[in-house]
Parts: sequence; C-alpha cells; structure tokens
Amino acid sequence: MYSILVLGAGRSSVSLFDYLKNYKSQREIDVLVADANTEATKKTIGEDSGFKFHQLDATNATERSELIQSADLVISMLPARMHPDVARDCLQFEKNLITPSYISPEMKSLDEDAKSKGLAFINELGVDPGIDHMSAMRILDGLRKEGAEITCFESFTGGLVAPESDDNPWNYKFTWNPRNVVLAGQGGAVKFKHNGRFKYIPYQRLFRRTEIIEIPEYGRFEGYANRDSLNYRGLYGLMGIPTIYRGTLRRVGYCRAWNIFVQMGMTDDSYIMEGSKNMTHREFTNSFLAFNPSDSVELKLMHYMKLDQDSEIIDKLKWVGIFDDEPVGLEQDSTPAQILQRILEKKWSLNPNDKDMIVMWHKIRAKMPDKEEELELHSSMVVLGDDQLRTAMAKTVGLPVGIAARFLLEGKIQRKGVYAPMYPEIYEPVLKELERFDIGFEEREIPAEDQKPS
Repeated sequence: MYSILVLGAGRSSVSLFDYLKNYKSQREIDVLVADANTEATKKTIGEDSGFKFHQLDATNATERSELIQSADLVISMLPARMHPDVARDCLQFEKNLITPSYISPEMKSLDEDAKSKGLAFINELGVDPGIDHMSAMRILDGLRKEGAEITCFESFTGGLVAPESDDNPWNYKFTWNPRNVVLAGQGGAVKFKHNGRFKYIPYQRLFRRTEIIEIPEYGRFEGYANRDSLNYRGLYGLMGIPTIYRGTLRRVGYCRAWNIFVQMGMTDDSYIMEGSKNMTHREFTNSFLAFNPSDSVELKLMHYMKLDQDSEIIDKLKWVGIFDDEPVGLEQDSTPAQILQRILEKKWSLNPNDKDMIVMWHKIRAKMPDKEEELELHSSMVVLGDDQLRTAMAKTVGLPVGIAARFLLEGKIQRKGVYAPMYPEIYEPVLKELERFDIGFEEREIPAEDQKPS
C-alpha cells in the first residue's frame, strides 16, 4: 500500500482530493490530510473519501516531521514559504515531494542532496507555474525535433470570471488571492526581450503597455508583462531567442482603468495611512487629491488624471465605489493597498452562483527547414469552473499535482532532484491525463498574411 501525506487543504486542493479519491477506488492507497482546520476539510472532501485526517499546525516542526516519516510521498499545498522546511524534512526521512509553487533559491539549493538520496522534489505543478511549462515545452520540443529555430515565444495566463458570471463594467472579479491582484507588478523589475533588444517596464507604466490577444470563441483580451520573462530563456532552452515575453491576461479596458489606481498611489503597500480606519471610500480617494474648496472629488480626480467626464474609466471607477460615502470598514489603520483591496472586495467578490475561468495563450514563431516564411502557432486553453468549490483555479492547480503524484508512486517518473515539469516523461502523460478532465489546448497555425509584427 502506498501512503500519501497531503499538507494543507486550502481552496486549490479540492480537485486534488477528487483525483486521489478516484485513484484510491482503483488502487490501494492510504491518504492522510493534515490541515489546521480538519472539520472544514472533512466537509469539503466528504465523509465517504476513506481518507484519514490530522489537525496540524504546519509550523510545528516536530509534529510535521513525525507525519512525514510515515509517508511514501508528501504533497505540500502549504504556502510557498513553508515548502523548504517540508523539503528538508523529506530529505531527512528520504521521502519524495510534490508542490505547485515556484522553485525558490532555497528549494533549488537542495537539488544535489535530493539526487544523492534518489529523491524527486517536483515543483511548479499548478497552472502558472505548471500547465504553462508543460504545454509550452510540448510545442517547443516538437518544433526542435523538426529542426526549427524558435524566434518568438509569448505566453499569457489569466484568472478571470466566466462569461456567464461577467456582470460588471470591469469584466473582472476576484477569483483568487485579492492581495496579489492589488500588488501585481510590484515584485521587481519587469524585463523581457523584443526583436533582439532587452526591454524594461517601470511599475508606473506597466498597465499602459499592453498587447491585444484574440482567443477563439471567447473574444478579445489584453495582456500586460509579468515579472522577469528573461528567466525563462534557460528554463525553456531559448537563450538566443530574439523575443520572449510572459504576461497576465485581463479583459480589454481593465488595464487603463487599473492604471488610475497606480498613478494615484492607491496600490502602495509601503506605509500606513493615519486615521484610515475611520475613512469612507470617498475620503480615501480624496486623500490623494489636491485641496480645492469648490470642486468635487470626482472633478478633482478627472482633472488630475486628465479624464473626460464621459470616459468609460470614470464609469468603472464610479461603479467600483471609490467615490461612495460608505465606511471602508477596516479595524485598524492600513496601507493604501490594503484599503483599496477592502473597497474592491465589496464589488469584485464572486456571488454564490458565479463561476471562474482560467485562460492561457501561447504564441510561438519559428524558422522551419526549407521554408521561407516563419511558422506562427497560437495555442490556447480555457477552463471554466463548475461552482465556487470546484473552480477552474482549483482544477488547474490540484489536478496536475494529483496526476504527477500517481505517476511518481507508480514509478513512471524516474527523474531525481529538484525540478519543474519540463521533461517529456512528465509533461506528456500529465497533459494527456488532463485532457480526460477537459483541460486541453487548441492549436492554430496562423497564415502568413494574418501574422502581425512581433
């Protein structure tokens, strides 16, 4: 009997548990779920799962290590900052590990130790990172086998609201961590490469440098650059590529409106606003504007940001409530970003019957042997949530983790060390299995006359 320990049972775990329940019905496995709130976890998973449950404070190293000792495989769905501690426990007790999170420098430093003990620490097995890697590498490796020279790689992912639940002028609702949305673009320099030249976008210009993307059957989106795209050259084997660009997707018009918050200073998370716990939405907005005894807050903002009165941006700002006299409702003085998040949560939270949507899009250009014109491929994935529990985000994070866990236990994954799923032995079977759950890609070859300059 295989023994699996799952650490953490947050929102992204439900589809993982669904997959493990089905696997348990086919093969004898023992699943122990360790989480801080076991009662809520039992309700989410279901009493008929046959899983075991353990209430755990994951920061308790002694208790955590005792659980790890008894498992054949550890799946960590804990916050990313905790993965290195779990990994060190796995090294000590010689257990394989899977996480959906980025490989941190601390995690990467364990690579040689993991290899020396014959262990696999597979990371970046969610949606982004995860499915983005696997789907991109499948295309890139296939083209390279044909002797192609890759000249352009672009990749965008967005967590959005499903079309049937899209009922506001922003065409957006929070489908994941709201704080990450408010702080988007503030995690360091935004870098990419375009037509052989290195490009950099400062935070204050990020949401004005966007690209329009068309997804068949789902319409137009806009993408803005995400973090350091240059890091992916080595990861994808694209060191000499002229163009590499990774970004985040939103519906068209979102970024121009969000840019107002950035320019006003409302997304700043570096200082506390005194007296802000007693502010209204309108007072919060007014605190960033110059004093004028006669002009309204709305008029001052329009003048300051050079917006027309009939601008769609003004409609968006009014709808989201930044001019309302409603109290913000925080219990203590907070940063501008925290206050803005609180205001937005009142309007951008999903309603009980709302569904989310994950959209991913790759654009790849390549010089092919014996062809004058470059090949351009577009590959897109759209996943819709079932409900507020089995969301598109939960599916695309939890299912790849569960599938990889199965293949690792069955010995179908042999690679050792700390790594992401960049290898055919992982991405081929995982992507094929995901297709059983309607998570797949549509690929289109773009005729030369329809190709746009990169």
